[in-house]
Amino acid sequence: MEFLQVPYGQSVYHMGRGELDLAQRLNEDLLRLSRERNDSAGLVLGHLSSGRDLMLVGRFASSQSHLEDGIALYDPISHRSLGRQAGSGDPRVNLQAYLAIVLFCLGFADQALAQSSAAIVEARRLGHPASLTLSLSLGTLPLSLVGDDVALDERADQLFGVATEQGFPVWRAMGTIHRGWVKVKNGDVTEGMSLVHSGSAAYRATGTEMWTPLFFALLARACEIAGRTEEALTLLDEALQIADRTGVRWFAAELNRHKGQLLLRQGHAEAAEELYRKALSIAVEQEAKLWELRAAASLARLRRDQGRPTEARALLAPVCNWFTEGIDTQDLKEAKALLDELASA
Repeated sequence: MEFLQVPYGQSVYHMGRGELDLAQRLNEDLLRLSRERNDSAGLVLGHLSSGRDLMLVGRFASSQSHLEDGIALYDPISHRSLGRQAGSGDPRVNLQAYLAIVLFCLGFADQALAQSSAAIVEARRLGHPASLTLSLSLGTLPLSLVGDDVALDERADQLFGVATEQGFPVWRAMGTIHRGWVKVKNGDVTEGMSLVHSGSAAYRATGTEMWTPLFFALLARACEIAGRTEEALTLLDEALQIADRTGVRWFAAELNRHKGQLLLRQGHAEAAEELYRKALSIAVEQEAKLWELRAAASLARLRRDQGRPTEARALLAPVCNWFTEGIDTQDLKEAKALLDELASA
């Protein structure tokens, strides 16, 4: 078991610190050793580590492949104790929870929410607190981005409660952040910002970096709502610097797009367009259809406001028409409303 514990544990450590190059090399070692030994447990952990870290760097299709391979290999009988032996939560719960985020970014919102719910149900069935807090913490991420505030509020409260009860500081901090974000969206901006800020500080105090760009983006959005644009821009710049330093680029398209929106509000249309194009380029490179839709919609709105509705429609329509699920999500509803407006312009 030691040949599994050492590279897997080291990979988890370096991943948490945002040292993804090191983590990925350890994942490759684990997969190679496991194949040489024909060890299915090692392969499950190797696919989990690889899928998780590839998700963080924004290689979503490769991540999906590893995570689905890990789920296919997982045996609930022979691998039942693997999570405890390797010092992590249940591998299948981990695999499903990370796959949910990957599917979300790839543009499959319905499948993503189904995987996230399945991970939480499985964690509850197992009665394993670490697995439950992990599934709840990862399950809050798509909800915080997709706009389902009722479900996010419930899940964030559950996460905060279990993490507090079990003494899990990282997950408690994440619960605090998402509870704060719900308050911001419900109009309690001051209290919400305070919670997001304190949760982000507590999260970073643990030495963990992997979700920091997202949390800074949420805090920046709260600052934007509060009319503190310069503070929001500073936060986004810091988030982009962390993404560049660590290689955690899964959210890079959104960081650039959001910064573009703020600059446009200040009247810097040319700088905003450059950032929208950068966001679109990153999204296309990552095959991240959700981020591509958001970037295309932002650029299309700019084109509309410049009196170029035909260009705007040509830009947005192909991306919008690609989607086959998630029809009720706020992103698709807004994109389709914009297309209808452009068609009549």
